[in-house]
Amino acid sequence: MPDMQKKPIISSHLWIIYILSAILLAILCFYEWKIGLIFGILLAASIIYSMQTEKKRLEKVEKDILMITSRVKSVSKEALTELPFGIILYDENYKIEWANPYMRNFDTDDEQLIGKTLESLSEELVTHIKENKPEVQVELEDYKFQTIIKKEERLLYFIDHTAQAELQTLYENDQTVLLVIFLDNYEDITLPMDDTAKSQLNSEVTSIINNWANRNGLYVKRTSQERFLAIGTREILRTLEKYKFDILDEVREISGDQSTNVTLSIGVGHGNVPLPKLGELAQSSLDLALGRGGDQVAIRDESGKVRFYGGKTNPMEKRTRVRARVISHAMIDLVKASDKVIIMGHKSPDMDSLGAAIGIMNIAKTNGVEGYIVFDPDDVDTGVYRLVDAIKADEELWERFIEPSEAEDIITNQSLVVVVDTHKPSMVANPDLLTKTDNKVVIDHHRRGEDFIDNPTLVYMEPYASSTAELVTELLEYQPKSTKLRMLEATALLSGIIVDTKSFTLRTGSRTFDAASYLRSKGADTVLVQQFLKEDLDLYVKRSKLIERTEIYRDSIAIIAAEPGVSYGAVLIAQTADTLLAMTGVNASFVISERDDGRVGVSARSLGEVNVQIIMEQMNGGGHLTNAATQIEDTTVEDVQLLLKDIIDQYYEGRDSE
Repeated sequence: MPDMQKKPIISSHLWIIYILSAILLAILCFYEWKIGLIFGILLAASIIYSMQTEKKRLEKVEKDILMITSRVKSVSKEALTELPFGIILYDENYKIEWANPYMRNFDTDDEQLIGKTLESLSEELVTHIKENKPEVQVELEDYKFQTIIKKEERLLYFIDHTAQAELQTLYENDQTVLLVIFLDNYEDITLPMDDTAKSQLNSEVTSIINNWANRNGLYVKRTSQERFLAIGTREILRTLEKYKFDILDEVREISGDQSTNVTLSIGVGHGNVPLPKLGELAQSSLDLALGRGGDQVAIRDESGKVRFYGGKTNPMEKRTRVRARVISHAMIDLVKASDKVIIMGHKSPDMDSLGAAIGIMNIAKTNGVEGYIVFDPDDVDTGVYRLVDAIKADEELWERFIEPSEAEDIITNQSLVVVVDTHKPSMVANPDLLTKTDNKVVIDHHRRGEDFIDNPTLVYMEPYASSTAELVTELLEYQPKSTKLRMLEATALLSGIIVDTKSFTLRTGSRTFDAASYLRSKGADTVLVQQFLKEDLDLYVKRSKLIERTEIYRDSIAIIAAEPGVSYGAVLIAQTADTLLAMTGVNASFVISERDDGRVGVSARSLGEVNVQIIMEQMNGGGHLTNAATQIEDTTVEDVQLLLKDIIDQYYEGRDSE
């Protein structure tokens, strides 16, 4: 035991009593010395007794302290060496200075743990310490540890959470997953069939889906001719994702009498939510898959995050004139119930966006309601400036174009906002207008993405259409004939169709030609369209210089990475991507370039064999199977090129494994 400070045998308060007693005794002796003598003897005896008693007490206390100290030292040493969790001390260079025996069980390469760096245990530990994280999960060998970081003391505690992690994994694996399976084109395929052929098709589809379900441990029940409900677990869902939902390919191999492939879409809902909410997630996922063209799987969890599989085939056109007529009549009701109609497309509008906006404005005028188009004159691409000049020359039409700030001044809660050629709130000309009224209409031909305008009153999305201008043209056909479509308005709509179909060569259906024929009958000028589509010589030269940088990747994919420090407009890189498709042996093209706003833009095109939409979605973009794009912030052209090649590799590896 270390030296202890000597304590007085008699406490200070006793000494005070004794001193006072001595003073009283002296006074007593002065008057009665005999009595004082007796009391003096008694006082002396009392002092001696007190000193002896206090001495024994102190000796006992010291003995107890010695015994407790010895036990504490023994227990402390044993605790450090026998604790059921790990302790590590490290130095300023993140080298291990000391570890208790528990952690020495994780020595690597049969060498001592002391002296090694923390990275020898886990590569992430040093990163977590530098990020000032108080607690992290660390995996050592087959164990999972909750690691408590004491940065100031350079101390780590490792608490074994393996059992808890296994229970958590077991719980997550056993969570219920709902799948809503829908045959996209069942009605179209079975309509011309007789009962025998229809029964045979039903039997074949049901057999394939049941075999797939049994193979993966799903319970499946057919709820209607074109709909199935399946129930599984999170673990089963992981297996289905591992094999990229191969049921899509199995069903697609079934053909009807007209050699049309059967396709299906699946909406999946999962997460730690009640069953009714799970059903809502599954149904909303199915709606999203169908809105993107079908033949794919959409998986949504409770956070709203969505994953997609499939969607690598060109969707079959299956919209009907009945739907166009219904939407057109619904538009009449909405327009007449509003005080004004405010139309806006996406930022940096193209021919399709401007043409569709002009068509909707004509619908508003036909129904006797003031219509306005939100247009930012500082956000105009070179590809549409000739059309814009023509609009400016038409005073009656140009006065209906207003700037975003002016639109905010005139909009009311009774106004109708119509968004054309996009469905993403972040891409519209003025996102603030979407919060000014509850009356919103979305008309778009792009495949639906995860980001969507909140609570629209009416949605007309047809990914099978060539362009939004085509959809708007069909709506115009069912409007009252009181107001005629003017020549410039019809020409703007036709320009949008021609640009988006590359002069009727891509994404063109029979309805596209019907719409073009209708516009031609209303006075659309094809010569004027060609005037709008003419390009400047300097742009042609720039495009040629870009093409000189073409790299052929994976034998059939053309990639252009523009030189650093040089920016190109979105229209120019889109035209360059289109030009590359005309080259022999090129099935898909990607053009990467810096933009004036500091972002890096990517324009993607394909002939249909490669789904560029899926590739662009992995780069936070979107579009169509054959036409897509993205813009990325805080990066370089070189980094985007490397990322693009990596995603293309994953795309081909995933397709080869299906």
